[in-house]
Amino acid sequence: MNDESNSNSIKVLQYIQNNPGCYLRQVKRELTMSMGTIQYHLNLLEKNGRISSERRNLYKHYFPIGLFEQNEKDILKILNQETAREILMIILEKKPTQTDIANIIQISSASVNWHIKRLIDFGLILEQKDGKFKRYALGVDSKNIISLMKNYHPNIWSIWSNRLAEMFLSLSKEENE
Repeated sequence: MNDESNSNSIKVLQYIQNNPGCYLRQVKRELTMSMGTIQYHLNLLEKNGRISSERRNLYKHYFPIGLFEQNEKDILKILNQETAREILMIILEKKPTQTDIANIIQISSASVNWHIKRLIDFGLILEQKDGKFKRYALGVDSKNIISLMKNYHPNIWSIWSNRLAEMFLSLSKEENE
């Protein structure tokens, strides 16, 4: 392997270590290398046992070897996807209905339904009957989500932490009134 190829492998590996759960186009976009170069290095790193991958529908997610349990990998996959991450945040804040979610993030109910099904399949959320409505709640400990976000998505964490702080402040005000 020549120096440039080795250098690119190191860049790809470091990106995956800093962004576990990332996918091919995300790596390509961030590292500004050609698709072929990225694919070559991802395959080489996987073959050499430096990274692992998991396919989920259209995406193949990459992880450093030996760092994460399966449930953490599932959370990281979702945190890399903006809409699913936003839905997870809404569910973390309150127990919304599908209509609540659609109204908050301004997407169709069908799109919300698709994302909800994926989150349920991952075991990240639970569906609860509330009369004629279905409400959604976290199916995992919120500390796991928060910890992974703080460590691997610090920019997103700063936005979420502000929202969570506001939520806790409003809850404490309600309790005091």
